[in-house]
Amino acid sequence: MFKKPVEAKLSQRLSGADKKKLRRTVKEKFQHASDANIDEILPSKAEITVVKCSNKVHVYVIEGGLPMLFDIDGRGTEIYPTVYALWKVSELLPSFLLKGGEVSRYVIGGADLMFPGISIPPEGLPSFLAGQPWAVKVPGNPSPIAVGVTTMSSSEALKAGLRGKALRITHYYRDFLWQSAEGHYVPNAGFFEDVVMEDPDSLPVSQPLNLPLDVSNDEDVNMSERETVDILNTNASEVIDAPAISDSSSIQNPEEITSEISGLKVSERVAAESSNDDKEQQILSTEEIDALLEKCLLQALHTTVKDKDLPMPGSTLWSNHILPCRPAGVTLDIKRSSHKKLSKWLHSKSSKGLISAKEDKYKKEFILLGINRGHSDYMSFKPEKRVQQSNEQKHDSLVSEALGQQTKLQLEVVEVYKPSTHVNSIFTAIGAETGIYYSASEVSDVVFRYVEKENLVKPTDKAIVIFDATLCDALYKGTVKKGFTYPTEIHKKDLGSTFLSRMQVHHKISKGHEVVICKGAVKPIQIVTERRQGNKKVTKVSGLETFLLDADSLASELQKKFACSTSVGELPGKKGQHEVLVQGGVIDDLARHLVDHYGIPKRYIEVLDKTKK
Repeated sequence: MFKKPVEAKLSQRLSGADKKKLRRTVKEKFQHASDANIDEILPSKAEITVVKCSNKVHVYVIEGGLPMLFDIDGRGTEIYPTVYALWKVSELLPSFLLKGGEVSRYVIGGADLMFPGISIPPEGLPSFLAGQPWAVKVPGNPSPIAVGVTTMSSSEALKAGLRGKALRITHYYRDFLWQSAEGHYVPNAGFFEDVVMEDPDSLPVSQPLNLPLDVSNDEDVNMSERETVDILNTNASEVIDAPAISDSSSIQNPEEITSEISGLKVSERVAAESSNDDKEQQILSTEEIDALLEKCLLQALHTTVKDKDLPMPGSTLWSNHILPCRPAGVTLDIKRSSHKKLSKWLHSKSSKGLISAKEDKYKKEFILLGINRGHSDYMSFKPEKRVQQSNEQKHDSLVSEALGQQTKLQLEVVEVYKPSTHVNSIFTAIGAETGIYYSASEVSDVVFRYVEKENLVKPTDKAIVIFDATLCDALYKGTVKKGFTYPTEIHKKDLGSTFLSRMQVHHKISKGHEVVICKGAVKPIQIVTERRQGNKKVTKVSGLETFLLDADSLASELQKKFACSTSVGELPGKKGQHEVLVQGGVIDDLARHLVDHYGIPKRYIEVLDKTKK
């Protein structure tokens, strides 16, 4: 946000009414802050100036030249305290604690914070939602070094294995906002020109504010091996006062700060922690990943993948069976293998004869159809015994249970099947009900139970099933053209998928305690951007009712998120189905919002940009 210089377009003082409105907004945004805390950063009798920047950010500066708040969109919906404000009142925001000084080097260089760089407390990962402001601290120091916004909720982070981006950094120690207020830098001859005090030595930062970094005051800072500084102060007694710099020639931009800090040494305690973390996260070569993929697949085929569960989508095989078989502390990334994609890897195993898989042209996904348990690789592999759940995994499960209320509201989309008139005889023969819904694995189990009951397995070839009249009619009646004969046998690997194709397809949408079952396949949400009245763009969203979304509520939410007008209308010829119209070309942001905020799978979102030629 302030990694590069920005130009101030307008600077004006707030009226009494505007100051009261700002205090109310801050009170609503930071609910943990008391009235005394708000008085610390927004004194009631002090003059407050708002600086409107070229990047649409509004910076609120109190009398004396210290910025206390900044508003990203200028509307009060995304307002954050500055590092100065958090040095005064650290209780304004919850904070993440970094694992070591090497992580802080990247944060104060402007990089976003990733989950592997966060130190998880013994009581577990704290609960948070996506889009919440959080601060960043280093070990042994109570003063935050950065402010950002969470990119996902705590439950989503646990599901992702604490991987990915945790915090999008919006402001950090010694960026251009910090330097401008300190009096080091006045970008474009106008930023804070009217509000920055002429004497930077009189700024209150000379008080013991517990600065996170030990920055040298010398004009000539030479980072040699003998002249190294600890990034972190491991003890509170080692915290130093902020330097009062009056020479503008000693200004350093964030890139220069980052390059200097890269030569600093980390304290022994933090260095030991970093080395332990590096041991936990092993970096594997491409060949080692290929070998680990082979091992995990064979382990899964031996232990968790059953014939009755087939056919199985490749994504299910990967997430529910292969990934749980990887060793503890090892990251298994298919993109770092020689195959690069899951589909190519499954295709290679199918070519070798270990498994039988083919691509579903409609779902655009590889489906596992069968397992060759007589293959040499399968026969020679000795599966490992399942180890007991580690303490870390137990801890994660406890945290997940603590966040259970939020997890219950996650959207789930599942395909279910109801017996049709073609297969009713098979269900009746084994005593199964014909008026309820079944999953794909349960449907496959029904037909194999019938085969076992009627003893239809070919004696000379156990992989072949011989048809009787009932099974033949269930699978092929009405599909064989006149003049052609009915088949007399079928391979086991094809039996489940063929039987499944004769069922009635339904889909079940569940969100918390609300469950809806509809006939047919899932109809995706459609997002379309087109031009109207010249060069104006509008984005239309339809198909929301399928995923239990209320069109009016979504329109109101999008109006605040994108700061634009929205409207809701009923689709012509489709009673009960509505369309949300959003002013502007926000097709990508809207699709991302539906995935991140409502948990709608990406495969159920179709986007079409008609404005592109």
